[in-house]
Amino acid sequence: MAAIRNKDTKPEVAIRKLLFSLGYRFRLHRKDLPGHPDIVLPKHKIAIFVNGCFWHRHEGCRYAATPSTRKEWWQAKFDGNVARDQRNYAQLREMGWQVIVIWECEVKELVQSSILHGLPPISRDAPDKQVTSEEAPRNFAASIISQLTRSTTCTAH
Repeated sequence: MAAIRNKDTKPEVAIRKLLFSLGYRFRLHRKDLPGHPDIVLPKHKIAIFVNGCFWHRHEGCRYAATPSTRKEWWQAKFDGNVARDQRNYAQLREMGWQVIVIWECEVKELVQSSILHGLPPISRDAPDKQVTSEEAPRNFAASIISQLTRSTTCTAH
């Protein structure tokens, strides 16, 4: 398990590239926030976690299968991961942050279907034009959350 990456995974990098191309600027893995979110948009108070389906138990996803050997050990490991995730999300929400979870299996679909391309691009000529708007952070979070919660199925089935 020491070889399992927890930063700069392919799905995380894909989301970061997409957000950057749309003009959003972010911080990575802020250690002062619970759970060290993968992507943090401090101006909008949004924490984004790009979770692997296997380790974080994406419900209904074929990649979330439990290994056939040492099932009890794996189940305890997975239960601990899920409990920790829920605790971190709750702490972030209590601190006033919006939490967005993007599953590894959804990243390809998200990028290809342009779900995130519906975000308002930030003009490079007037970078504060949309960022300072009260609606931009709400629209940003709402568009991603609504798209993710709308798709209850995983493309990896």
